[in-house]
Amino acid sequence: MPTLPPAFRRLARSNLAAQFSEQIALAAAPLVAVLALDATAAQTGYLQTAQTLPFLLLSLPAGVLADRLPRRTLMSTAECLRAASLLALLALLALDGLNLGWLAALGFLGAVGTVAYNVAAPALLPALVAAPVLGQANRWLELARSAAFAAGPALGGALVGGIGAAAAYGLATLLSLVAAGQLAGLPPEAPRATTRRHPWHELREGAAFVAKHPLLRPVLVTAVFFNLGWFVLQAVYVVYAVARLGLDAAGVGMTLGVYGAGMLAGALAAPWLATRLPFGALIAAGPLCALAASLIMLSTLALPSGLAAGLGFFLFGAGPILWTIATTTLRQAITPNALLGRVSAVIVTATFGARPLGALLGAALAARCGLEACLWVSSAGFAAQFLILAASPVPRLRRQPEGVAG
Repeated sequence: MPTLPPAFRRLARSNLAAQFSEQIALAAAPLVAVLALDATAAQTGYLQTAQTLPFLLLSLPAGVLADRLPRRTLMSTAECLRAASLLALLALLALDGLNLGWLAALGFLGAVGTVAYNVAAPALLPALVAAPVLGQANRWLELARSAAFAAGPALGGALVGGIGAAAAYGLATLLSLVAAGQLAGLPPEAPRATTRRHPWHELREGAAFVAKHPLLRPVLVTAVFFNLGWFVLQAVYVVYAVARLGLDAAGVGMTLGVYGAGMLAGALAAPWLATRLPFGALIAAGPLCALAASLIMLSTLALPSGLAAGLGFFLFGAGPILWTIATTTLRQAITPNALLGRVSAVIVTATFGARPLGALLGAALAARCGLEACLWVSSAGFAAQFLILAASPVPRLRRQPEGVAG
């Protein structure tokens, strides 16, 4: 079996630094909003909406750019943009000028960089590694993301609670710059044969490929409902954990960190599971674990418990990381390389784009119906995503499909 080349290791280090930067900053934002700016549950929901809205608005244009421009350059520019937004937050903290408006606006700007990086990275990977080891490479990238999700929120919560928000944002800025620096050492990409057309025609081509594909279509719809349910919960979790579960900033960071520990456990177990489970069953593990996790979270309405919340977050991480590894490999294997940026952008738009809608729904439910309604609606979303995938041909796949050329 081919080995992973040095260029991949640079991409992996960049990915690790970028993911840590993002998770520290994302953990710090709602904690600063609640603990320093006295934000309500509805306001934290609107903050989550602002920090995820670029995924809905800009993923498709980013996909066109990823198929037209050098992907390494696009990713480096994106990380520098995120670093600039974090530096602006540091400046406002130093000047005592930070408010909810600035927190949301700069969170939006930082997420613009995240969108471009996340769309371009899966499209760049097949140019760096051979097709037979795509699954192995994706597992390593997801291990890095899992480590960031495990340690980033806990570290962000500890820094905000123990030293202050400036320490959290300073470390996030440094890591973002490291991510950009690692990309600078990648070899130049081979020219891609492309025919420049109106962006709308290019976007339509990518969307049509996903919509007509019998495997990609149910994967996309399943992910939409997962992200709706996940961000209804995420929109209010910090307030729920503080007000109903009795957790402090460090405790909230720890429960969010358990989510990353679940991701790490799932990513580590993926090679072992891949030799024992059919490819489709590996994909189906994500929606099944997410449904079980949502029911555990729902149980905390009757029996408030930080430990139960932690268990729920562990399952939210462990199962869906298997989904991410397997579906990313599936997408890379069955999509022509010339279309990969746009297809990735369509997937990101529909799935990550569901996040601000879920956060907005969570904010509205919290304001009008209370926190309990958010947990019920979140569980309904997770039930829907499981049923959609179960009814599709994806769980019946015995092995990874053969790759395509182009």
